[in-house]
Amino acid sequence: MGDLLKNVYDPENFRRQGHALIDLLADYLDNALSRQPDRVIPWIEPETAEERWAARLNDTGQEPGQLFRQVMEESIKLHHPRYMGHQVSPAAPVAALGGVLNDLLNNGMGVYEMGIPGTAMERAVVKSVAGKMGFGPEADGVLTSGGSLANLTALLTARSATARQPVWTEGNTSQLALLVSEEAHYCVDRAVRIMGWGEAGIIKVPSDDAFRMRTELLEPLYQQAVAEGKEVIAVVGSACSTSTGSFDDLEAIGRFAAMHGIWFHVDGAHGAATIYAEKYRHLVKGLELADSVVMDFHKMLLSPTITTALIFKQGRNSFRTFAQKAVYLLNQEGDQDWYNLAKRTFETTKTMLSLRAFILLQTYGEAVFDEYITTVNDLCASFADWLDARPGWQLAARPACNILCFRVTLPGLDETQTNALNERIRQELLEEGRFYIVKTQLRGKTYLRVTLTNPFTRIGDLEDMALDLEAKALRRTQETS
Repeated sequence: MGDLLKNVYDPENFRRQGHALIDLLADYLDNALSRQPDRVIPWIEPETAEERWAARLNDTGQEPGQLFRQVMEESIKLHHPRYMGHQVSPAAPVAALGGVLNDLLNNGMGVYEMGIPGTAMERAVVKSVAGKMGFGPEADGVLTSGGSLANLTALLTARSATARQPVWTEGNTSQLALLVSEEAHYCVDRAVRIMGWGEAGIIKVPSDDAFRMRTELLEPLYQQAVAEGKEVIAVVGSACSTSTGSFDDLEAIGRFAAMHGIWFHVDGAHGAATIYAEKYRHLVKGLELADSVVMDFHKMLLSPTITTALIFKQGRNSFRTFAQKAVYLLNQEGDQDWYNLAKRTFETTKTMLSLRAFILLQTYGEAVFDEYITTVNDLCASFADWLDARPGWQLAARPACNILCFRVTLPGLDETQTNALNERIRQELLEEGRFYIVKTQLRGKTYLRVTLTNPFTRIGDLEDMALDLEAKALRRTQETS
C-alpha cells in the first residue's frame, strides 16, 4: 500500500478534520438560529454555479475544511427561521450525528448479516410507528428512501395482493386502475405509469373547495370504470395533499374500499406524522383502516433526508411485492424472514435509515414530535388569521396543518396579471434571499406557498415576509402603470 491510501484512512487526520467540521456546523447552527447571516438562500444562476464547481473540481490538494465551508455558505439554510419553503424539516443535530456514524460504517442492509444493528433498529421503529397508527401486532413494514419510492412499493404490493392475474410473473393482461384525488402528489400518477397501466389506469377524483377528495364521487366513478372494463384494485387517500396540506376523509375512503374489497393506501408522507400530535391527530382519523401507509420522517419528524416508513396493516403482504430468486444473496426464498430486507424493498445496498429515527425517539421520546408538529401547525393558523384580516391577500383555503397557499390581489388586475405579479414578486424574493418561499398552481391560479417546518420561525418573520411582498407588488404595479 502506498502513502496516499494510508493518508486517506489515517485516524488522526479524520479526528482533526471531524472536529473542525463539527465546530463549523455548530457555528452554522448558532448563526442560523440567530437569523445570521441575513440571507436564507444565496441565489446563484445555474450556469454560474456549474462553472464555479467545475473549476473547483480541478483544484486538487485542498483541505476538506475549505470545501465544507464553501458548501455550507452556498447552501440554503433550513435552520434559519426565515426558511419557509419546501417540505423538509431542519434536521435535529443529534440525528445528523447519526448520519456521520452511518456513513463511515457503511453497512448495507439488504441482508441481515451486513447490517445487524440497523436491521433490528428498523424493526423496532416500524413496529412503534405501526402501533401509533392504530395497527395491531401483525402490522409490519420497512424504511425506504423517500415517499415516491414508498408509494410505488405500496402500490406494487396492492397489485400483488388484489389483482386477479399474477402480474409479476405473467404481465398485465387487463386494464388495472386506481382511484386518487386530483390533488394527490404526482408520484402516484408516476407509479401507475411505471407499472404499465397508462393514463387509463389513473381515475382522478375531483376535490372540493378545500382541495379534499369528494368522496361522494367514489362510487359513481368506480361503477363507470367497471362498466368500461377496468379492474379497479386500489384507492389512494392523501394525508395530506402536497400543494395545500388538505387531508382527505380517510374514514369515508376506508368504508368505500372495504365495501368493494379493494386496497386502501394512504399517502401520508407529510401528514401521517400528526399521529404524534394530540391536538392534530384528528386529521388522520381513519388511518387505521388503511392497508398501507407511507410516512416521511424527514418532512415533519426532524430527521435528515430521506427517511420514509412504509407500513402494512398485514405485515405478510410486504413479502408479496417482489417475488424473485437471488440465491447468491437470499438463501431462504420461501420464508417470510423480516430480517432480510432486500426481499421487501427496491434497495439492496440499503443504508441504515433507522438510526435517524431511532436516535430521536430514544433521546427525546415521542413528546418532541408532538411539540414540534403543534408548534408549526399553530403558527400556520396564526399567519392565516393575519393574512385574512389584511386587505389585498387571498387564501386558497384555511390551513389544516403547516402548509398555506396565499396570493397578493390588487385592484384593477385581471387573473393573468395577478398570476404574473405573484410569479414576479416571488422571484424577486428568491433572488434577494432574505426569505425562502415557493409557489404553486391551483386551478389555473398562481399562489405563493409556505411550509412552516422551522420551529424557530415566529409570526413576526411571516409578517415581515408578507409586508416585503406587498411592497414589491405595489412597486411592480406602479412601474407598469
